[in-house]
Amino acid sequence: MLRRAGEILAMIMQEAQKAIKPGITTKEIDLLVEELVEREKVSAAFKGYKGFPASICTSINEEIVHGIPGQRTLKEGDIIGLDIGINHEGYFADAAITLGVGKIDAQSRKLIETTKTALQEGIRRARVGNRLGDISYAIQRYTENKGFSVVRQFVGHGIGRELHEEPEIPNFGAAHQGPLLKNGMVLAIEPMVNMGTWEAIIIDNGWTAITKDGQYSAHFEHTVAITDNGAEILTN
Repeated sequence: MLRRAGEILAMIMQEAQKAIKPGITTKEIDLLVEELVEREKVSAAFKGYKGFPASICTSINEEIVHGIPGQRTLKEGDIIGLDIGINHEGYFADAAITLGVGKIDAQSRKLIETTKTALQEGIRRARVGNRLGDISYAIQRYTENKGFSVVRQFVGHGIGRELHEEPEIPNFGAAHQGPLLKNGMVLAIEPMVNMGTWEAIIIDNGWTAITKDGQYSAHFEHTVAITDNGAEILTN
């Protein structure tokens, strides 16, 4: 059931990515995803979650996570994080990607590539017999070696019959620490990486986190199953 949820979400994410271009509003992207969710006979996991007003999160430039779709129009040179979760017959999948809008500068490209690779580095450590801290350490080490910083206030999480389950998965920390990883665990691993300081603040809408120094941020996420054959990315 979780594999199927992941497959559906991967398809929705792929369709949503095609819409990212200068001139589109974040609300239009949200409405597109709502149409896809309805077509696939699943539900949007975020809509109404603790009062969240939209089906997806759209976080632009200095926004780290939990950007609320609205009338903001994407411009050439922006970067946007798309975070989407679905509920498929009581089983959840969660994924995020950051994309450039049109042509972006070299530092923005480096930020996006670093965050994407940091997620891959974390997933490589999601194997039976490792500790949760091995994932966290790998993400932090890779990110900081590239000259960026890892957000501390927001973390990954377990996922399955609920959108957010134990354990929390920080994107920073010491190796060989934390719970032992076992066959059958399913984790939403999601590095959030900033160009400047790791510090974040919440804006007046009560949801959206932005970088304290106003520099850009990127976010990638996959739902990952830990199996005896290694990590299986369910939202690939």
